[in-house]
Amino acid sequence: MDPGFETEFREFVVARSAALFRTAYLLTGDRHAAEDLVQSALAKTAARWTELRDTGAVEGYVRRAMYHEQVSWWRRRSRVTEVAAEWLPEQAGGEHADAADLRLVMRAALARLTPRQRTMLVLRYFEDLSETEIARLLGVRVGSVRSQIYRSLERLKQAAPELSAVRELG
Repeated sequence: MDPGFETEFREFVVARSAALFRTAYLLTGDRHAAEDLVQSALAKTAARWTELRDTGAVEGYVRRAMYHEQVSWWRRRSRVTEVAAEWLPEQAGGEHADAADLRLVMRAALARLTPRQRTMLVLRYFEDLSETEIARLLGVRVGSVRSQIYRSLERLKQAAPELSAVRELG
């Protein structure tokens, strides 16, 4: 690249890199992928700088290059290659299947609780707050917190008897 053109290209990059990065980030949704996308488009632009500079279509070319590069990446990523095997893989099961089943049962049981009951359970057992802290946080009496937690645990036991872990919580 001619030194004069190289200076012009550098000035373009300095002046427009923030705007190009924003566009790339909107295309990719990831900061690092956006940086790579901008660099790739600028490399293509540098190779054609003399042609583009004369027509004044530099920024449009860079944006179009970013778009096409991103679409190509999406297409490459969406292709799933399947390989035929001589044997069938073992069935998924055991602990993983049991854990998935337990999560589904737990989610369905929690969905049956009132929002207040779910909130108190989350604060008590996931955030590890004391009953006093929950009462202060929600602006209710400690007795209300205790009764709501007791009722919600009872409802969980009725909704999903297979959740033996619920008994350990109470």
